[in-house]
Amino acid sequence: RLLPLVRLDEILGMSKPENDEPKAKEDYIVISQVGTFTFGIVVDQVFDTEEIVVKPVAPILRNLQTFAGNTILGDGKVIMILDPNGIVSQISGSMNDTAGFGVEEEEKHTAIQDEREAILLFSAGENRHRAVPLSLVARLEEIDVKEIEKSDGKPVFQYRGRLMPLLGVDDSHQLKEEGRQQVLVFADGEKTMGLAVDEIVDILEDEIDIELSSAIEGQVGTAVINGNATEIIDVSYYIEKAFGSLGTSSTSGHLGRNGQSHLLLIDDSKFFLNMIKPILSAAGHKITAVDNAAAALKLRNKGHDFDLIVCDIEMPDMDGFHFAEKVREGGIWQRTPMIALSSHQTPRDFARGREAGFDDYVVKLDRDTLMTTINEQVGKKQKAA
Repeated sequence: RLLPLVRLDEILGMSKPENDEPKAKEDYIVISQVGTFTFGIVVDQVFDTEEIVVKPVAPILRNLQTFAGNTILGDGKVIMILDPNGIVSQISGSMNDTAGFGVEEEEKHTAIQDEREAILLFSAGENRHRAVPLSLVARLEEIDVKEIEKSDGKPVFQYRGRLMPLLGVDDSHQLKEEGRQQVLVFADGEKTMGLAVDEIVDILEDEIDIELSSAIEGQVGTAVINGNATEIIDVSYYIEKAFGSLGTSSTSGHLGRNGQSHLLLIDDSKFFLNMIKPILSAAGHKITAVDNAAAALKLRNKGHDFDLIVCDIEMPDMDGFHFAEKVREGGIWQRTPMIALSSHQTPRDFARGREAGFDDYVVKLDRDTLMTTINEQVGKKQKAA
């Protein structure tokens, strides 16, 4: 596909000096998406990422479509926040002019299929090929080992004003004693941890097709990537090990093959979707994932059928309870088994889930119970068929 590009300096009306001669330099492109229209914004430099609170622009600037607001950085500087919608309107006149760019891709964006995705390749431990979906990596860091400290005998690093636990890929993998240590940073909400690696090898696009599941903690299984047998790491295991909040045992005992059961996964958390997809794929399931209930209902209306639906309860716009009620009203999913995922686990929550139409209710981050429940529900449907 061709990617339309716009130059930020031209959008902002920043004219170049008359005596400014073009110099050979690298440009950076920020990929943005508005609806189904994807375009690139050409900028001079990318400095860093920040978690910010966007404040409305001053009334005198509200007629400027280019800006969505402003914020104050940690050093006290005030910066303007760009509005991709405003930029598209400015370069196209209206969104209707750009609709043609993405119509043919709408079906692809409706669901996040188990197809090609960005993968980070790295080596660690015994120099084996390892990989992780790039979407799960918050940042790639290289830290001075002199800045690594100890807390309760375990290595930590002061990262953005907070202590970040550092782990090796396994107990035998040691952090470097001098120089700089490469680290993969994973973030789930306010929890941030670092995974020390020996070398970041490459980033490429490929399909993660787990051919061999693994009983080793921290591994989902092995896939062939870029011509090599590559171990896919289980990010949830390392977050659990760092914070002790995702359960107490590996899911590997429940990774039984169930043919090619087709599961629909609905959750507004992209992190959770990308974390759980490799685990479910390793269990022998085909996965279709969407990040909202409306997109799921659109699949139903188009005639897509599934063996099981796994749905988060806490979602914006339409929550899981309302979604289940819609499904049970009629249509091809009326009798499809459904599992509810939620961070709430009171008897009242369980009762409400069953009343809405769910067949079972699982605490969201209890991977063992989720895998067991999925196998049970798929098994029941196969026996009924």
